[in-house]
Amino acid sequence: MKLDASSVLDSSADLYRIATHASGPAGSLPITAEMLLNAPSGNLFGLTQNAGMGWEPARLLDPEFLILSTHGGLRASDGSPIALGFHSGHWEVGLLVEAAARELKQLHAVPFAGACTDPCDGRTQGTTGMMDSLPYRNDAATVLRRLMRSLPTRKGVLGIATCDKGLPAMMMALASAGPLPAVLVPGGVTLLPEDGEDAGKVQTIGARFAQQQITLEYAAEVGCRACASPGGGCQFLGTAATSQVIGEALGLSLPHTALAPSGHPIWLDAARRSARALLRLHSMQLGAADVLTDAAVRNAMVLHAAFGGSTNLLLHLPAIAFSAGLRRPTVDDWAAVNRAVPRLVDALPNGPRGFATVQVFLAGGVPEAMLELSAAGLLDTSAKTVSGETLAACLEWWRHSERRAALRRELQEQDGIDPGDVIMTRDRARARGLAPTVCFPVIKSTAIDASLIDEGNVYRHRGPAKVFITEEAAIKAIKAGEVAHGDVVVLICGGPKGAGMQEIYQVTSALKQLPHCKHVAVITDARFSGVSTGACVGHVSPEALAGGPVGKVRDGDQIEIVINRERLTGSVDLVGDTNGLFGAEEGSSRLAKRAAREDLRPHPALPDDTRIWAALVQASGGVWGGCVYDPDRIVAALRAGEATN
Repeated sequence: MKLDASSVLDSSADLYRIATHASGPAGSLPITAEMLLNAPSGNLFGLTQNAGMGWEPARLLDPEFLILSTHGGLRASDGSPIALGFHSGHWEVGLLVEAAARELKQLHAVPFAGACTDPCDGRTQGTTGMMDSLPYRNDAATVLRRLMRSLPTRKGVLGIATCDKGLPAMMMALASAGPLPAVLVPGGVTLLPEDGEDAGKVQTIGARFAQQQITLEYAAEVGCRACASPGGGCQFLGTAATSQVIGEALGLSLPHTALAPSGHPIWLDAARRSARALLRLHSMQLGAADVLTDAAVRNAMVLHAAFGGSTNLLLHLPAIAFSAGLRRPTVDDWAAVNRAVPRLVDALPNGPRGFATVQVFLAGGVPEAMLELSAAGLLDTSAKTVSGETLAACLEWWRHSERRAALRRELQEQDGIDPGDVIMTRDRARARGLAPTVCFPVIKSTAIDASLIDEGNVYRHRGPAKVFITEEAAIKAIKAGEVAHGDVVVLICGGPKGAGMQEIYQVTSALKQLPHCKHVAVITDARFSGVSTGACVGHVSPEALAGGPVGKVRDGDQIEIVINRERLTGSVDLVGDTNGLFGAEEGSSRLAKRAAREDLRPHPALPDDTRIWAALVQASGGVWGGCVYDPDRIVAALRAGEATN
């Protein structure tokens, strides 16, 4: 279609009759003399604007509540797209906003709605967009907090979000609400295709085609239908789904709302009930600070371990705790929880069978796992939830609820799946060989191919290093068949200073799908997608560009990785070079004497915004501090710098 100048400059003549006055809303503001004398002018003008937007004047003094969401895109009334969102996770979220707002209005409250949309980690895999992914979380949390404070008359906040960065950002914002009530509505999940691949596996079609595993026609077909329904987060227990689980485990969401199928009536029902919960919290004078406690944070860590959650929550949960003014979990805390808590949930991508998130929901989701964890004495059930009740009371309701019985029956009848195979008892999980979730150094131990684990439940790998400074170089080598059986891919300059602590699912997913590549290990100062699998050691800190020893590794160095999945301990050692083998102690000595590689450099496309983010989070405790902005530490660092100038 060719567009000439007149098509963008000229308008129809019937548009030129323009009114300069209007009658305005009928009625009058329900104000008093006391309000005129003492209320801030902003409060009074707010009532004027509310009337101007069409709210019934007689209802203007109803209590005001704010609904914040990550909604993106523009849908027609029939659901068809007018403008696409960045991802399906926020595509239908506006329906939840509408359902919650209508419920608030019906219950004589005044709902306000605002949005801060979010990017898609799947869409930005392997692109420079990934360098904005983790930094975006802090930006969004800041914007959401500013929106909360910019409605001074709010009595509480409802947050609605779904995916990898928008949902942690929303939880960070809600955590800061303090005495104000705050409720989280998770955006749910998309459905599996009746015939095809899930959204995790389908992201490997490029690597598989390059290795001649699939045809162009097959790639085109499965790529088209992997997101089988238009809304919700992906079908696997990645960062989006894990964040929904964590929100419920914290008590911020109502029981059994995480992982609901987007667009379904039961999903909309959660928004309406959450609106009622917000009003109930207001009447009970219970705020976010009453729900978010140290006990709630530990409960969330327990559920993370029981579900086999994404390692990205090692960054997000400390940030949520920090936002609530609570102590941030440490490496030792995570290790202790993972040693104590068995994995109970069989979900994609971990297996052994790998059920979809909607099937986990039908099997009972978070409260079903909590019943078993509570019986084992692993949860603090005295913690408050946004229902206004304790976790103990919620679990007792769940145990006897018709909802539980009906949905578990639905899973059995519709898919022929025993709910007890999805969310297991401790004995069944042990019999099925479910490994604990995370061990340190950071590796998702559930994701290592079971055939590589010895009788002592230990993974051992020794092989030559192949070092890559950029993800682009690594994926090119993998697709070209230049990464061989037994290699150790060392991908550096991917941390905060190098590439915004990019997520490298493009690399880990490609390795998973290639026949010999389960015998390839990955070490990186970047991070992983929650759907990543394989022997991947990440979050390496200090990063290469901060002087970490990983920045001294050379091609051909012999790297030995030992991961004990029973004790949840691990080691990564230099045990040789191109001249021969030596012991780990000798390797440490040699590595300490080496100079850093001369080719270390930030990615040439690293945005200035991300460079600033990296500097601020480094001053605030770095990766293990949750990549937050700690004002006190940042100000102290700036003052120290000023003093030396």
